[in-house]
Amino acid sequence: MNKIGIITSGGDAPGMNAAIRAITKTAMHYDIHPIGIKDGYDGLMNGYFVNLEYTDVNNIIQRGGTILGSARSPEFKLKEQRKKAIKNIQKEGIEGLIVIGGDGSFTGALKFAKEANIPVIGIPGTIDNDLYGTESTIGYDTALNTIVSSIDNIRDTASSHQRIFFVEVMGRDSGFLALNSAIASGAESVLIPETITTIESLAEEIRTQSKGRRSSIIIVAEGEKSGGAVDIMRQVQPHLSEYELRATILGHIQRGGSPTYFDRSLATRSGIKAVELLREGVTQKMVGIKADELTLVHLKDAVDKHSIPNLKKEDILKKLLTKG
Repeated sequence: MNKIGIITSGGDAPGMNAAIRAITKTAMHYDIHPIGIKDGYDGLMNGYFVNLEYTDVNNIIQRGGTILGSARSPEFKLKEQRKKAIKNIQKEGIEGLIVIGGDGSFTGALKFAKEANIPVIGIPGTIDNDLYGTESTIGYDTALNTIVSSIDNIRDTASSHQRIFFVEVMGRDSGFLALNSAIASGAESVLIPETITTIESLAEEIRTQSKGRRSSIIIVAEGEKSGGAVDIMRQVQPHLSEYELRATILGHIQRGGSPTYFDRSLATRSGIKAVELLREGVTQKMVGIKADELTLVHLKDAVDKHSIPNLKKEDILKKLLTKG
């Protein structure tokens, strides 16, 4: 193998740069030319290729985001657009592809691997942690720490003014961030897409938990069926007229920031493994992690089999709260 391509696709995640660095340096160790593809699948369709050298990836392991850029590319779903990508990759002489992203990115990678007849390896990079076959995805740990730190700050002002805060975190289809940040931040309640909570029962729970407290924090995943933090706060307000309610949407601060040790380490190990797999002729696999050991999962399974949080963890919240 003479050349391999590297793509970061979909939503950016802290640790993607660490993976790019590991792939680049490992490829060069094996005398393989690493080719960066700018702006995800858009770059593949438009031929935005750049030769990567050691100097390009020095001092990026600590940076959030991705130096290659990323994009959500709905045009890549069209076969005609993928044909353009195939011509570009053949012209460049790229013989293997490493895709860093989430389920949407891997769906595109599967189609492209078959149509272009090129080996593809996936590295899970998404703060949602919702890919099947891995205990953690690149960026999840950093995002979780960012959320917990933000909630700690909100708790300070909530306690000062005796307020109940509804804090919205990312997780359109997955409650990993919401549930685990609720446990780590000492939140009083959490709402996630995987469970159903009625407004009436939530209001009663808040009233019970708020007795004798100067503040309460309710974590809401953005994919919660009843709506986001603002919507839920408005629905709850008539039931809790005696309380002062506020809503905060953390938004894209969850995506940024310097990656944690765990995300840097995971990204580095995964990047090295991805290059070695391509050299061995492996294709259509995702590099996951279980019990601190790297594992391989078929890309199709990673996409089709949705990962869900351990719902028994909700019991932890209930056990930690003193009612009344």
